[in-house]
Amino acid sequence: MSELKWIKDGSVTSPIGFRAAGISAGIKKNGRKDMALVVSDCDADGAATFTTNQIKAAPVKLSMQHIKGGIIRAVILNSGNANACTGLQGIADAKTMTEETARLLSLKPRQVLVCSTGRIGVPMPIDTVRRGIAKLAKKLAVDNGHNAAKAIMTTDTFPKEAAVSVTVLGKRIVIGAMAKGAGMIHPNMATMLACVTTDAAVEPSALRQALAEAVDLSFNRISVDGDTSTNDTVVLMANGLAGNALLTAAHPDFAKFRTALLALLKKLARMIIEDGEKITRVIDLRICGAASAADAKRIAEAIARSPLVKSSWCGGDPNWGRLMDVAGYSGAKIREELVDIYYDGVQAVKGGIASPTPLAKVKRVTAKPAFTIKIDLHLGRGDYSLLVNDLTEAYVTFNKGE
Repeated sequence: MSELKWIKDGSVTSPIGFRAAGISAGIKKNGRKDMALVVSDCDADGAATFTTNQIKAAPVKLSMQHIKGGIIRAVILNSGNANACTGLQGIADAKTMTEETARLLSLKPRQVLVCSTGRIGVPMPIDTVRRGIAKLAKKLAVDNGHNAAKAIMTTDTFPKEAAVSVTVLGKRIVIGAMAKGAGMIHPNMATMLACVTTDAAVEPSALRQALAEAVDLSFNRISVDGDTSTNDTVVLMANGLAGNALLTAAHPDFAKFRTALLALLKKLARMIIEDGEKITRVIDLRICGAASAADAKRIAEAIARSPLVKSSWCGGDPNWGRLMDVAGYSGAKIREELVDIYYDGVQAVKGGIASPTPLAKVKRVTAKPAFTIKIDLHLGRGDYSLLVNDLTEAYVTFNKGE
């Protein structure tokens, strides 16, 4: 298998045939960038995943309809306003965003997806947005991917973008992406937007399969605060300009494409966790030896949602008793006397009780800004991993208002 090659300063415009723009349109009163546009120069096969929240923002509802058409040429994005819980007017505003983008780029509205992020329940300032779209259309360029990544940030402290290349069917293909997210992050899905581009030619059903698998193992494996959102969207456009023969799921090289896509999304997912709102520690949590994969997932997500556990991480306190407690009420099958717990490979619990390891040695691990926790239940082959972080006093203060 060809080795993946990370592209220096890679962005959503690194693949052939993609342009982007990012501007300050005036949605955010602080003058920061708040609108972005990503465009393929030719027809691109599209795939997408969306929030599983029953309350979906207007842009999500509209994009779910447009993606059914298969061909996506552009994605219009804004930050500073979620256009969620805005009723029929919100739907009309989302449609206006796709229609105005399509008009200026000589496309069909159904070839345009729309993504919004920001405060819920506030009407979209559509006149401001319309003027912003006109500015974006004039600024589209291959070297504007970085500005686009900045424009979708909300509570993010840095833009999240990357690109990777790999050889498929004898041709070098590139996959680029940008994402945003720092709070309201939890699987299925997190509060995040991501736009992914590739110049590979991939059979549409294989493209959808690859994206669904990659999202499940990346953006659906992170948790900042246990909350999921109304606006989560991941869009993938494949325009085929790399010149490779059409890649199908049955071809051996499909594995290369899947590996590259997964590596890219995992990189962005880790950026989101590392940029979690006011965090001080990142924990790679793994539950293994569970009676089933579902049980392993139950325990991991229960731990990720526990304020007690996350507060102890903030204090650098291993407090493995809280982990045992959460595992016990998670609903997963568990036998206390079989549980082992490790911090960066240092055993803190053996057979459900404290191991002989000095507590000071375990504390040296949990004092670090990043460490691993493995909980082995010794009940089966169920395995699940989740990237999580701590809960700080600053997070509470930060989220007292919006």
